[in-house]
Amino acid sequence: MATTPCVALLGTCDAKLEELLFLRRTIEGNDVDVILMDVGRCHTVHDAINITQRKLIGDFGDGKDVSELPRGEVIKCMAACATKAVTKFFQHDQIHGIVSAGGSGGTSLAAKVMRNALPIGFPKMIVSTVASGDTGPIVGETDITMMYSVVDVAGLNKVLRNVLSNAGAAVAGMAHAYVSRKQNTTPPEKKRVGLTMFGVTTPAVDAIRHYLETNYAIETYVFHATGHGGKAMERLIREGGLDAVLDLTTTEICDHITGGVMSAGEHRLESAAEAGIANVVSVGATDMTNFGPMDTVPERYKGRKLYEHNPVVTLMRTSVDEATRVGGFIAEKLRRHAKNPKAIQVWLPKGGISMIATPGGPFEDAEADAALFDAIRDGLAGSGIEVVEDGRAINDESFAYDVAEALVKNMGIRSAH
Repeated sequence: MATTPCVALLGTCDAKLEELLFLRRTIEGNDVDVILMDVGRCHTVHDAINITQRKLIGDFGDGKDVSELPRGEVIKCMAACATKAVTKFFQHDQIHGIVSAGGSGGTSLAAKVMRNALPIGFPKMIVSTVASGDTGPIVGETDITMMYSVVDVAGLNKVLRNVLSNAGAAVAGMAHAYVSRKQNTTPPEKKRVGLTMFGVTTPAVDAIRHYLETNYAIETYVFHATGHGGKAMERLIREGGLDAVLDLTTTEICDHITGGVMSAGEHRLESAAEAGIANVVSVGATDMTNFGPMDTVPERYKGRKLYEHNPVVTLMRTSVDEATRVGGFIAEKLRRHAKNPKAIQVWLPKGGISMIATPGGPFEDAEADAALFDAIRDGLAGSGIEVVEDGRAINDESFAYDVAEALVKNMGIRSAH
């Protein structure tokens, strides 16, 4: 295994060579090697470029000239080639960090490479002119570190030198730390369990987390069910980063179905089922769809039961029809993707599926809840997946302990005490 870290530096050398060379020198000044990869539109010749644009396309693409293609096509082509190259470097332990610097186009290209080629935990950084805006589409469900360039990456000046110097030192430090972690080959002592949480299911998740970590050799990973949180958990499962899942809060499905702002997309619930790991699923916060401030709620929903969670989050109560569709989504995903149906349980807390959906609460709706439960029960009939119907509320402490014990039993582990 390499002891001197190496960082891949992605950039459009036809437009940003001066700035990229400065960043390269900064990284190397921190005892880290650099592989400079040119992902620009036009072929650029310079001794410091380790992988030229022409070589990148030749080795990992079709070798055709892209200089006359539309900008979007150039980005798509170069991103595809760079993804293959970076994947190869990673698989052969030749790089221990990756960094890029540029504008919106370069940022989009580099982010796509980082998201597709590298796992969570691998050091990733982008110095970008758009890092102070909406970075959700750039970062996605990954751990890309974004640093705002303040000024454009277009000619060196004092401000940009300072920013790039900080970025170079940061990614070098991350690469050193990554190599150090890789050299520690001690196997993990604790099982890794993913939990999904929302504000209205926090009491349950806190109780589950404390119970599991106190009584068993378990380390919990809590994912905030805001869309990106669900995607991150699904990704970490695919990467082999979790041993079991207690998917208590499946609220993101509501947003996917109704057009809310916290959807995790159409592939929610697939990864754990496909992996065949212990997987306890519940219906936490499926009584609601999330929107922004009250005045951002779509016109078609203005007449619905709305609840101002805080000044920037408005909740909409799930209707009977929507609850049926949510239950159908859960059942269909688990049934279709279950590698091992016996590893999956679905728990239905009939006393309330969120903090505000209990009897007397603002989102109490027995008819909608019944539709949700019926759709899940009917959809999983004959599948081999157990459905547990429970009269308690999801945030009842005893419910939390019992659902945690159900997961532990499915995992086949013993108490640490």
